[in-house]
Amino acid sequence: MEIRYVCSEADRRTDEVLSAVAAQAIAEGIVLAGTVQPVDRSQPGEKCRIVIRLLPEGPICDVSMDLGPGATGCRLDAGALEQAMVTVQERLPGAQALIVNKFGKQEAAGRGLVAAIGQACGDGRPVLVGVAPEWREAFLAFTDGKALPLPAEEAPVLDWLRTACAAVVT
Repeated sequence: MEIRYVCSEADRRTDEVLSAVAAQAIAEGIVLAGTVQPVDRSQPGEKCRIVIRLLPEGPICDVSMDLGPGATGCRLDAGALEQAMVTVQERLPGAQALIVNKFGKQEAAGRGLVAAIGQACGDGRPVLVGVAPEWREAFLAFTDGKALPLPAEEAPVLDWLRTACAAVVT
């Protein structure tokens, strides 16, 4: 099982790294499946809106619910995430690797993109996952401690992805 993760304390850093790595890998001809969460630093952060881009070519999906002003609950639309997951799983057989923007509450509960991660690992595809610090323990338990960390820096993550994809016999 070739699974690595990026986890950063810096706000949106993991999203920036995974988005940049995915874009460069696709430009180099690496076929990816999965999700990234685009970051536009020129726009103010919207904590209430969750948008993901499905790899390799889209679409961009809004997987959040509008709970109204002052709401403090989880804004994730689990149904929209599950629909995105179906698309990811449909694309996975043609991909060299899987990138998952976030292992979070849904994944810790066995939902979200857990099935795609398991499928990719079972098929021998490299898997790269973004993990928030508060979900690191749950992620490591999910991988039975087999996932290894990568720094939240584009160059080493892209180098690992290139090497891991080159090692996979298709």
